[in-house]
Amino acid sequence: MSDDKTVVPFVRQPPAIKPERPCFGVYQGWVQNEKGARLKPGVYWHSYQRTKDDDGDAPGDDRDRPVRDDWIATPVLVEARTLNSDDGTEGRLLRLATHGGDKEWTMPMEMLGGSGEEIRRALFAMGAVIAPRQRPRFLEYLLDQQPGQTIATTSRPGWHASGVFVLPHRTIGGEGVRFQSSGRAPDLFRVRGELAQWQALVGARCVGNPVLTLAVGCALAGPLLNLVKVNGGGVHLVGDSSKGKSLAQLVGASVWGDPGPAGFGASWCMTKNGLEIEAASRNDTLLSLDEIKRANPKDIQEMAYSLANGCGKGTMNREREGRAKLSWTLLTLSSGERSLSEHAALSGDPAHAGAELRMVDVNAGTRTHGAFDDCHGLDGAGFHRLMTGAVGEHYGHLGPAFVEKLIAGNDRDGLLEAFAKVRAHFQSDSAQAGRVADRFAVVALAGEMAIAYGLLPWTVGNSLADSLLLYREWLERVGSGSAEDRQILASLARFIERHGDSRFSDVHAGETDNRVTNRAGYWEDEPNRRLFLFNTSGLQEAAHGFGLARIVTALDTAGAIAKRDIEKDRTRNTKKYRLPGGGSPKGLYVIDPERLEMAGADDNKHTGT
Repeated sequence: MSDDKTVVPFVRQPPAIKPERPCFGVYQGWVQNEKGARLKPGVYWHSYQRTKDDDGDAPGDDRDRPVRDDWIATPVLVEARTLNSDDGTEGRLLRLATHGGDKEWTMPMEMLGGSGEEIRRALFAMGAVIAPRQRPRFLEYLLDQQPGQTIATTSRPGWHASGVFVLPHRTIGGEGVRFQSSGRAPDLFRVRGELAQWQALVGARCVGNPVLTLAVGCALAGPLLNLVKVNGGGVHLVGDSSKGKSLAQLVGASVWGDPGPAGFGASWCMTKNGLEIEAASRNDTLLSLDEIKRANPKDIQEMAYSLANGCGKGTMNREREGRAKLSWTLLTLSSGERSLSEHAALSGDPAHAGAELRMVDVNAGTRTHGAFDDCHGLDGAGFHRLMTGAVGEHYGHLGPAFVEKLIAGNDRDGLLEAFAKVRAHFQSDSAQAGRVADRFAVVALAGEMAIAYGLLPWTVGNSLADSLLLYREWLERVGSGSAEDRQILASLARFIERHGDSRFSDVHAGETDNRVTNRAGYWEDEPNRRLFLFNTSGLQEAAHGFGLARIVTALDTAGAIAKRDIEKDRTRNTKKYRLPGGGSPKGLYVIDPERLEMAGADDNKHTGT
């Protein structure tokens, strides 16, 4: 007789279920139905096999009836009802169990109004599987669910009215709000690598490089703009190609996500509507736009205004009802070999001073090493390669960590006072320069806060000093006073330079000079100078885009009107001359071009070009 015993392995039976057929069921693991059949994870339609006497779903004695369990899809649970705080539309928060782990998606209910193809595409992209023959029933399943919980959603990243900061895959500062998207938009806020590695390989090497610290500060300033009441706008890195401008943009974009062109980075090569979408999708963060030469010169000024103003154009739907405008608050980090004014001039439309103030030029081409001041012991090419590789391996950490610290420390209440202290370092003598000073000051504040939080390996005062340096460089280039005045005076100086010999003639000549066509005026020689006497149409043409009164104001402020008539105790802006060929005296605007030269030189002096 043998003492050997056969060991039978223990097999754990899956949980038993007894659904109240007909009904839907969803299971995240294997289960066993009331007949002992094992069912794999997924969404099911539980019913009965059809017979000759019923339709398969009729109630009755089910002890001997064959059951039917139709597998519809991999596990998709309807967790909550959602209410979009942007427009009041409803949705459903879905949780998917996939091979890649659990994933969430806030599905707009309006997507159930059609065939459901958009829903299936979005779910397939996230790893769900839906049985081909069960697609209509899957939509029935979604409609059948009545979750008891209701949560808020928003279609915009950034600050929510509840005080939390919403990103596509996380909410900082609370759990009561979710991000809602169509499921088709790319994930801009991707994360890779480690914050500590970004700090060591990228952040530490920004020290000594004002253009790089500016890029990081611009990215971190996005969440502060609304809190310190500063308008959006941008900085434009100007310099020749291969000088390091694009690296600065990669560094800035890496604060929030993948800095590559398929991620957080973007290009000027898009329509105005496309730009609005890109800006809204990065609300309260950073918009990085590479290569201004790829933008349409006719649109560039309007695009600069739109980015700074934070609001898109209104549109209508098929029923001619107004759609909600896209909106955003952010700083733009732009780059190009041309300044905004130079690019706009390609279309024949001189840049408006307001557009130039909203996209401020920064020297990123003629520093010690192109865009860099300190390559940390490397040559320019080696520094560029090292930094480019580092931001490609470690990104998406610093921005969210900055917001976490901001919320956790309850620092929002004291931000206005902190901003005022930083802003006091940025002196400005006009309202226009003040707007630019605000921008550099909020960049400095963001950097100094990140240093205090231990997120940037820079010494205290580093961000403030670099922002002040770049701001003062800008002030030195543009000078003081009104930007519109400088633009008007520079336009007049260029007009005289181009047409001084062809559209003007000697006002004291005996006869009319018939060689002059499309006359803009005359000239008058005095010892050591020549004055240009503009007629009204010539003056308005020379400063195209400005009204006559505004042109005269700029000339008067600059002291460029050399002679005037005084009539009955009233000083006029013109002086009457008897013109060649006879006739009644005519009032002309007498301009001293020497008073225009400095303004013209400042206007044409663009950093790095």
